[in-house]
Amino acid sequence: MLRTHTCGELMLTDNKKAAILCGWVLSRRDHGGLIFIDLRDRYGITQVVFDPKHNKDSHQKAEHISREDVIQIKGKVRPRGKGLENPKLKTGEIEVIVDELNMLNKSKTPPLEIDDNKNVSDDMRLKYRYLDLRRPHMQANLLLRHKIIKKVRDYFDKLNFIEVETPILAKSTPEGARDYLVPSRLHSGKFYALPQSPQLFKQLLMLAGFDRYLQIAKCFRDEDLRADRQPEFTQIDIEMSFIDEEDIYKIGEEMIKEVFTLLGVKVKTPFKRMPYVEAMDKYGIDKPDLRFGIELINVTNEVKDAEFSVFKDTVASGGRVKCINATGCASWSRNDIDSLIEFVKQHGAKGLAWMKMEDKLTSSITKFFNDKQLQKIAQKTNAKKGDILLFIADHKHHIVDVALGHLRLHIAKKLNLINEKEYNFLWVVDFPLVEYDEDQGRHVSVHHPFTSPKYDDLKYLETDPKRVRSKAYDLVLNGTEIGGGSIRIHDRKIQERVFTLLGLSKEESLDKFGFLLNAFEYGAPPHGGMAFGVDRLAALMSGNESIREVIAFPKNKAAVSLMEEAPSDVSKGQLKELHIKVDFV
Repeated sequence: MLRTHTCGELMLTDNKKAAILCGWVLSRRDHGGLIFIDLRDRYGITQVVFDPKHNKDSHQKAEHISREDVIQIKGKVRPRGKGLENPKLKTGEIEVIVDELNMLNKSKTPPLEIDDNKNVSDDMRLKYRYLDLRRPHMQANLLLRHKIIKKVRDYFDKLNFIEVETPILAKSTPEGARDYLVPSRLHSGKFYALPQSPQLFKQLLMLAGFDRYLQIAKCFRDEDLRADRQPEFTQIDIEMSFIDEEDIYKIGEEMIKEVFTLLGVKVKTPFKRMPYVEAMDKYGIDKPDLRFGIELINVTNEVKDAEFSVFKDTVASGGRVKCINATGCASWSRNDIDSLIEFVKQHGAKGLAWMKMEDKLTSSITKFFNDKQLQKIAQKTNAKKGDILLFIADHKHHIVDVALGHLRLHIAKKLNLINEKEYNFLWVVDFPLVEYDEDQGRHVSVHHPFTSPKYDDLKYLETDPKRVRSKAYDLVLNGTEIGGGSIRIHDRKIQERVFTLLGLSKEESLDKFGFLLNAFEYGAPPHGGMAFGVDRLAALMSGNESIREVIAFPKNKAAVSLMEEAPSDVSKGQLKELHIKVDFV
């Protein structure tokens, strides 16, 4: 080894011990003959001292050292001296007086500061990711990610789960997002697809008798990106046979409990559960943040007879009127309210009406309401003096819920209502099996096509699909979905009925999923599972909004890796081997 100790290891108890350290030069300070260097590796920082009276040769070499040079030093540990300690460092009580300095590699002036306290643009960080990853907080993020995965593996190993790797090159099957396709050199015109999830393979493993499966799985989806999405991501994937939802809830909660010991946090179980319908009705979103109050209030009945045409016409057309009570915010200016109007328009609403509670409800629209109607609204919303009610009306119920749901979160942030130190877990359950996609003109799965309907609702599958609930569940942490899953269909006839509902012909079902349908005829056990997002979980636990902060080499919002410039052109020879001609780009 080129070193005897790391830069985060030496303590006062090592006084007078000989040490060899290797690392990067974080900083160099010349104090009237003495040269001090902070030497850094991923374990910490150690101050090393070059004294011409102690060793002239090493001191002369130290005069030519620059930031990020890679060096090796040999010397002895000594106390820094009273009043010279650095309590911010693990090694802050000692320094190493250098006997010998060896230059291992010179560094050019880095294009970004290797310092957590310096702001650097996202593009620069991604272009020079290998430098960005030297920053202490980035190394701490990846270390936490490593520990999360280790905890998970140890936890499931004790429960007799077996880790099985599933294929990366597989068949393209419709699973919600676009596939990343890989052309075959040996089979002209045919393609593999990178897996959006190991879903079908883990179900087949249940049929094969592996009743407890685990995988730290790489998944790929070609979809629009945002802070919590990447084209490739990692999930903790589990599946079990001969179980029901209660088994998944218990095993998932205990896994989370184990993982959060890494933060010294005691997670209380069981987690609260909330039906999907209630989540949408009260919070306008299927992953509500429950760290603060503010609920959506349905005032459709209270406003339906008013002369305010926006509300009256909406209700008459079968629409809905809902509001939220921003308590104590009646002092908001017209500019404040106008900014909220623009905000909800970004989420599909046509506008935003409001009433302030003074001695009674007042606004430019209250003249269209009689006193009894205003009294009913105030009573339904529990409006007190100083509050402001914010209304959205639309004939599409979904728009009302979603726009108000986003407004609820926006206001909570604006008013600092969110306790950032709280971890609030929630199971959202009883999702609809399907929803109608107007653009595609057909029903689509809310989760995926292999999710089991609730057996009590099977009678509505062909006649009234919107009434069919599924055995699906999502785990939500602080308003972010960190996991989801379902009990799967294990009966071929039910699976074929669901495929038909989704608009797949018998021929299409056999072409896309024939191997699964055939497997169901050889003794398929009842089974189910879920997947937890490693990236989202690590981001939340490390206090980061973006999952890019916990992924070593992420893509930017355009799905481009700026460091190696991928995606990139390939040679004509490679395209020819793959029987591909690029003639329309």
